[in-house]
Amino acid sequence: MARKTQRLLLLIISCSMTGVILGGTAGWAESNLCLGDSKVTSECLTQDPTQKTIQGMSTGLVAGAGAAFGAVWQLRHED
Repeated sequence: MARKTQRLLLLIISCSMTGVILGGTAGWAESNLCLGDSKVTSECLTQDPTQKTIQGMSTGLVAGAGAAFGAVWQLRHED
């Protein structure tokens, strides 16, 4: 594999993994804040914290990969 391709893949993987970690943490924290609120809603009670965490992780994955592709796109157009 070419060196540029390896760097591109490493950038995409690292941004995606960072997005997964941050998104999962944000989803987990949001579900905990919901339960600790003074007015607990029925949506909060019926929502599965694991599902909310997974949803945050998938959103973070897409956001991280999108950020990596955007950075690569910008770098290639500057050359």
